[in-house]
Amino acid sequence: MACDATVLAEAKMCSGNYVMAVNDTINVINGKWKLPIIGSLLYGKKRFKELERDIEKITPRMLSKELKDLEMNSIVKRTVHNTTPVTVEYELTESGQRFKAVLDVMVEWGIEHRRNVKSEIMGGK
Repeated sequence: MACDATVLAEAKMCSGNYVMAVNDTINVINGKWKLPIIGSLLYGKKRFKELERDIEKITPRMLSKELKDLEMNSIVKRTVHNTTPVTVEYELTESGQRFKAVLDVMVEWGIEHRRNVKSEIMGGK
């Protein structure tokens, strides 16, 4: 469910409400690994080992912890399939899918920022 336009407009008019909404977002995605996990799952359902391969340097313990946190916050859905051996898949919920727009803006900003920093470094020599 998208944010009601009136609620969004009210948040933008009051710095306290705006900051509270930003903090709510940060509380859900805090940490080093949650955004890479969400980014990986934007490309579809994945099993644990697939996520582990996608996200360099994450330990199995940390991946498990972060997936549990994201599941608790209704960003990730965990599905256990009754197979032998048991198969577990992770996918984004509707709310997690809507986070794509945020990540896309972050990626655009990151690309532009890296380009600016590189040109400042190169221009400063």
